Amino acid sequence: MRNFRADLHIHSVLSPCGGLEMSPSALIKRLKECGVEWFAITDHNSMANCPAYEYAAQQAGLFFSWGVEIQTVEEIHLLAYFDDSAMAQAFDSELYLSLMAIENDPDFFGDQVIIDEKENILKMESRALINSSLWDLTTAVDVVQAFGGLAVPAHIDATVNSIISQLGFLPAFPDFPVLGITAKLDIQRYLLENPQLAGKAFLRASDAHYLDDLSQAFAAVIYLEEPSISELILAAKRQAGRHIVQ
Repeated sequence: MRNFRADLHIHSVLSPCGGLEMSPSALIKRLKECGVEWFAITDHNSMANCPAYEYAAQQAGLFFSWGVEIQTVEEIHLLAYFDDSAMAQAFDSELYLSLMAIENDPDFFGDQVIIDEKENILKMESRALINSSLWDLTTAVDVVQAFGGLAVPAHIDATVNSIISQLGFLPAFPDFPVLGITAKLDIQRYLLENPQLAGKAFLRASDAHYLDDLSQAFAAVIYLEEPSISELILAAKRQAGRHIVQ
């Protein structure tokens, strides 16, 4: 086992609020500059670009996980991760069906670009991915788990779209093994201000929408046998010698 530097909250050219500079080749180059070995693409409400970025990661010798950032009906951002790409794609189909039937306005929100492994544009997604799923928080977690995935509340310290900002507290149920935090959070100070979160596991990530959002300092360091979601769960629970370093 060893430490792996991971950034598991990154947006691609599919996210309407993301930059078109976030192509697979450009992103891989920047991740290598930052010393990131393991990353996940977590676009808003869609996993359609995961195949292209997984291919790029494999070609570059980086580790990749399938992910997505779901916006629940409460407007909570919930990350979902999968080890099995077939299960991830099946989940993605269910998620797409749950989205509000609102068309994207690219002039206002930005383009939603689906690409192949050679960075060719396959299509422009017309459904507005910036809006919410009709799933509430509990339903979203249940569906993620039904497809073998891990649900992680995103950026819990953020003032908007976090589980705490939207509900006013961290509910006892669903029980989350790990909580996402923003890149620059001073976790010790945050715990002093929120002692009820003592003992929880936290996962730092860049939530990058642009290349300049990426930094070695914004990634997590995780002690694992190998980079995988099943190993991340063990690390969050501090089991079998695995743990999240920072």
